[in-house]
Amino acid sequence: MRMHINPASPFARKVRIVAREAGLAPRPEEIETAVSPVAPNADLAGANPLMKIPALTLDDGSTLYDSRVIAEYLDALGGARLFPSSGAQRWAALRLQALCDGILDAAVLTRYECAVRPQPLRWDDWIAGQRRKIDGALAAMAREHGAWGDQFGIGQIAAACALGYLDFRFPDIDWRAAHPGLKTWFARVSERSSMCDTMPPA
Repeated sequence: MRMHINPASPFARKVRIVAREAGLAPRPEEIETAVSPVAPNADLAGANPLMKIPALTLDDGSTLYDSRVIAEYLDALGGARLFPSSGAQRWAALRLQALCDGILDAAVLTRYECAVRPQPLRWDDWIAGQRRKIDGALAAMAREHGAWGDQFGIGQIAAACALGYLDFRFPDIDWRAAHPGLKTWFARVSERSSMCDTMPPA
């Protein structure tokens, strides 16, 4: 298996953490791949017509995408049970993953708006709208993280990736001051080897 990733991508980090938590590393082989919304990667298009990462090419030549599909595939392959199999626990885990992926969607779009779009064309109200999504989702995480205990399933992995990406790209968002409980939780899970191994570049 070969997986197209970029060390700075929080979605790629999620599946890289899953692979490690599932005991699969050093599989899949990680292929560093550059992507940009304005400079399409023609090589990646052969694996994923959306030209997005992560993309996992299986041994039979077929490719899986996006991060949610890849994460569940890797979990099934490794048998780590990071995805509850059924019932209320499964839906709660998938909902938490969706919430945290929503933080990442808003943050990545804001990153592109601020770092890629020319200054005269930037839309401040649109950026503010994305920030409201991030703030609202952080508040929702803060209300429920106390029930997670020692769980580190797909929902918690997504939460850790969301908080880590905010630290990486948006140090001005002081989520620790607003949500001290999340600060404590994140400090604890950040000690896991899967988190340390997948830290984005400085």
